[in-house]
Amino acid sequence: MKTSASRTVRLDLASRLDLTEVVQTVLNHLSSLLGFDEETIHKMSVALHESVVNAMKHGNRGEEAKRVAVEFVLHPAALEFRVQDEGTGFDPGRVANPVEPENLLRPDGRGILFMKNFMDEVSYSFPARGGTVVRMLKKL
Repeated sequence: MKTSASRTVRLDLASRLDLTEVVQTVLNHLSSLLGFDEETIHKMSVALHESVVNAMKHGNRGEEAKRVAVEFVLHPAALEFRVQDEGTGFDPGRVANPVEPENLLRPDGRGILFMKNFMDEVSYSFPARGGTVVRMLKKL
């Protein structure tokens, strides 16, 4: 699907966790424009926050000079996010299942689970130039 540039918002961020607030502000504004309810906005907020934090911490290894690109695409009846880091990529199939008994008490590892449960679509791609792109979609 081809998207109009006027329906896309792009952010280019340093890998600094305090910048996640900017991402949340943009999400709140755009999701309200499209007519999402408060509960759905909260779920999207958690999913997007987890994705951006993963990009900064795991993808870019906290290196502030490495960038995280966040793209919001407004569709007529959906909101799409794309989060890209500059890391080496990862294998989603090798991520530990957070609901397995041995992982229940771990303080981390639930981000992908939240993304999959709170969004309608979640996919990963690994561009030839490096990094990971997480794409998420939420339908109205």
